[in-house]
Amino acid sequence: MPTETRTTCPYCGVGCGVIARREDDGQVSVKGDPDHPANFGRLCSKGSALAETIDLDGRLLTPKIGGEAVEWDTALDLVAERFSRTIAEHGPDSVAFYVSGQILTEDYYVANKLMKGFIGSANIDTNSRLCMSSSVAGHRRAFGSDTVPGTYEDIELADLVVLTGSNLAWCHPVIYQRLAAAKQARPLMKVVVIDPRRTMTCDIADLHLAIRPDGDVALFMGLLAHLVKAGRIDEAYIGAHTTGFAEAFEKTASLTNADLIEATGLPAMQIREFFRLFEATEKVVTCYSQGVNQSESGTDKVNAIINCHLATGRIGRPGMGPFSLTGQPNAMGGREVGGLANMLAAHMALESAGDRDRVQRFWNSPIIADKPGLKAVDIFRAVADGRIKAIWIMATNPVVSLPEADLVRAALAACPFVVVSDILEKTDTTAFAHVLLPSLGWGEKDGTVTNSERRMSRQRAFLSAPGDAKTDWWQMAEMGRRMGFGKAFGWRNAAEVFAEHAALSAFENNGSRDFDIGAFADIEPDAYDDLKPVQWPQRVGQQQVETRFFADGRFYHADGKARFIAVEAAVQAAPTNTFILNTGRVRDHWHTMTRTGKSARLSTHLAEPFVEIHPADADRLGIRAAELVEVASPHGRVLLRALVTPRQAQGNLFAPIHWNDQFASNARVGSVIKAVTDPFSGQPASKMARVTAAPYEAEVYGFAVSVEKPQAIEADYWALAKADGGWRMELAFASAPADWTAWAAKTLGLPEDAEAIAYEDGPSGTRRLAFFKETRLLAGLFLAKEPVPVARDFLVSQLSSAVAGMRERFQILAGRPDAGKVDKGQIVCSCMSVGVHQIVAAIRQGCDNVEAIGRETKAGTNCGSCRAEIKEIMHGSLAAAAE
Repeated sequence: MPTETRTTCPYCGVGCGVIARREDDGQVSVKGDPDHPANFGRLCSKGSALAETIDLDGRLLTPKIGGEAVEWDTALDLVAERFSRTIAEHGPDSVAFYVSGQILTEDYYVANKLMKGFIGSANIDTNSRLCMSSSVAGHRRAFGSDTVPGTYEDIELADLVVLTGSNLAWCHPVIYQRLAAAKQARPLMKVVVIDPRRTMTCDIADLHLAIRPDGDVALFMGLLAHLVKAGRIDEAYIGAHTTGFAEAFEKTASLTNADLIEATGLPAMQIREFFRLFEATEKVVTCYSQGVNQSESGTDKVNAIINCHLATGRIGRPGMGPFSLTGQPNAMGGREVGGLANMLAAHMALESAGDRDRVQRFWNSPIIADKPGLKAVDIFRAVADGRIKAIWIMATNPVVSLPEADLVRAALAACPFVVVSDILEKTDTTAFAHVLLPSLGWGEKDGTVTNSERRMSRQRAFLSAPGDAKTDWWQMAEMGRRMGFGKAFGWRNAAEVFAEHAALSAFENNGSRDFDIGAFADIEPDAYDDLKPVQWPQRVGQQQVETRFFADGRFYHADGKARFIAVEAAVQAAPTNTFILNTGRVRDHWHTMTRTGKSARLSTHLAEPFVEIHPADADRLGIRAAELVEVASPHGRVLLRALVTPRQAQGNLFAPIHWNDQFASNARVGSVIKAVTDPFSGQPASKMARVTAAPYEAEVYGFAVSVEKPQAIEADYWALAKADGGWRMELAFASAPADWTAWAAKTLGLPEDAEAIAYEDGPSGTRRLAFFKETRLLAGLFLAKEPVPVARDFLVSQLSSAVAGMRERFQILAGRPDAGKVDKGQIVCSCMSVGVHQIVAAIRQGCDNVEAIGRETKAGTNCGSCRAEIKEIMHGSLAAAAE
């Protein structure tokens, strides 16, 4: 009988509920869970494609030492012995764990307990340091705790939603759809987007503030000053529940209007309009994400935002408050268990002797870390200079994701002992592992995650464990036992780990700490299996209810009051011979593509790494659309496709973070980013890198499709993507190979008996080759002096189609279908595989709104993430028709 399992999506911090259906033949399909309060049945394109990412291709299925398969006992004995010996010889700070917001709360809890309570170092940090640690630091400074005050419902209830540093439409698509639906139902609701780029989120914006990078502190300082002058602050709330207001306001006095305009790069009229909206609207939610956090002043940005909400008392009540949107599925769970190097478990403070004593007594541990450990960037600096001699990396890919990524690669290459636990055998990081440990993936493991609104949900297994793969908490527990701490690491299942975590949260709490899930301290496995999504806190003896924090004016500093933080605006000097590089996500890919790269569908929208550049900058540099651009800094260089667009501000570039050495020749964008960090949070300034850009002189451009995965690609530029029936690849060569047929045979894995047809136009430099076996296309290679103008989606479709005769073969060689046949064009809606040409055709047939286009083509009718792009195409087509 088919089975259905309720679980949680493993992508962003929205924490959507998923129903996974497994058929009798093992086939899996997914749909949104209509009963989950985060998404009410909605899923984005990535979530909708989850079933396409769970194959065993490339999986690490057995422990390996030096590349050779071994038993678990052999691998873990070696890991425990090397860590123990390193600690004995060099002290506990000579080892480190680098973990991930992709692991479950139970995994995080065990790793944190082992490092801080038994090894005795705080050298455990997480890739969540890269996405939300500035929010943590800002919360702790303002509230005395890392507390997110509100709920997703507040975004729908607000009369003004401010989105700053958040491309919500692409990075948190389900929340975007909830906001868009609320705005459609209440047209008077206002949305302000603060972002240097005009992103797809601006589709629903009443006001887009194209702020200068890092101008946020100045903008919100100016807002605070305006609120005071307009008499719109809540003096009673400030007096009763806060301290530090005078100092914070005093700092704003030195910021003149001219300074504000210079720091933000915004016209005075736009600044006034934003200030008036905030002033006049009681129900305001300010959502912020990586554009705020990933900054040298990220923590100050967070506090500048919070200051404005504290000053107006707009916090913790329905439809109002500051709202940090976390990036990863379990960044919040990691914060709850102390997965950051400067925190203790259960939101307790590492700097507090009382908290350290409390945690040590609860754990009955021989030692407790008494000083902050090294944060992410500093961990790898310490690996590089030899202070850290053994490191365990879990479920993350720092050789791609960290700034100064080439330094990280060199550090791991020189490190005496590297352990990597992952689900894939080959990543940029596993290449440096002395020991590889196979972990369970989504659909195979059991545990909990916490989303951005403090809602804990279960991830449940519906697939059998493949090979010898084991859950991450078990690996860490076995490590603890082998290091001699057996009694403290004796859990039998994830439910027991969760119960201990819950018990610690309530231990000597009595309402003094925000995080308390003591109601689950005695949870049994059956109840754990049945656990429904629930927000914390969940204290013993209290009814399970939805909660907000701080409406009563009670905060978690010792005096019970919030703190205004006096911040200062730094006016950035305008770039001269360099650009400001902003990095981020695209709609359909995730982190370093180790999961989404498995889905052909998710590569149809954007199939290769790119850099957005303003047309005026492109003209000045001699860069034409779709040509290649070399982006460089003193730390590295990358080669990216030029996307020339006025959405990007002059003097600024944008490049996505996803591509790695498995999918592109040279596109690890982290390699060009200087490892500058916020002084309070340690979060890297990944959106403010100084780089140069120059056209790349290619003699030949190419596009290829093949049934077999290309191997040993000899090209100066290549970008590979999975496609239905095979693979697609973009190419460029500084000088052409002598024999293209031989190059294709070697690279594209062609058999000796493949039949070839070719076309060449010497004057134009156009050359095309196609290889067949009977009625099947094996590969096609299309070459030109300029970016190759062929119908890519059509060519990809031929990999899985029967090619009946010579007419069909010559269509392939021509690179486009015959007249009258469908050429979808660039895919816009990856869920329904609808291309731009189909959307334009629907518009020409009279579809004059997104809903009509959806009825005609199905575009935008699943997750809705592409609706803004459809609208952009529609407006462009209608404008062209009117000319």
